[in-house]
Amino acid sequence: MDLSDLIEASAVMPALKANSKKQLLQLLAEKAASITGLPEREIFDTILQRERLGSTGVGNGIAIPHGKLPGIAKITGVFARLDHPVEFEALDDQPVDLVFLLLAPESAGADHLKALSRTARVLRDGETVAKIRGTTDASAIHAFLAESATTNAA
Repeated sequence: MDLSDLIEASAVMPALKANSKKQLLQLLAEKAASITGLPEREIFDTILQRERLGSTGVGNGIAIPHGKLPGIAKITGVFARLDHPVEFEALDDQPVDLVFLLLAPESAGADHLKALSRTARVLRDGETVAKIRGTTDASAIHAFLAESATTNAA
């Protein structure tokens, strides 16, 4: 499973402006709604509910919010590179500037976990992260995510 299977170039937001974690999640839900056709409120509520269980800020300025939704056809990703980092209650207490939202069908099971694992692995790669942080070009960011997925194949 490559990240290019999970995210389209149109789902990359290369210079998102958000002032808080809540606003960031709302903007991600809005983008995900436009891609999936699902109600924005349903997406937002799902990822907010997941965040209440514990922050999805994994450290190093990266967060991977995720959730399962009825009615979504396939595992779908939305990526945002923030103009300015926001506080996210991350594991290392560092603010977050790279966010990969992952939404999956309720029946996804192991595929959802594989997608989370793949995303985390790609975003742990220092070289890929540095390239992403160094550009505001959406297609370049998409290419870095897809390229890293193939070079780090497990």
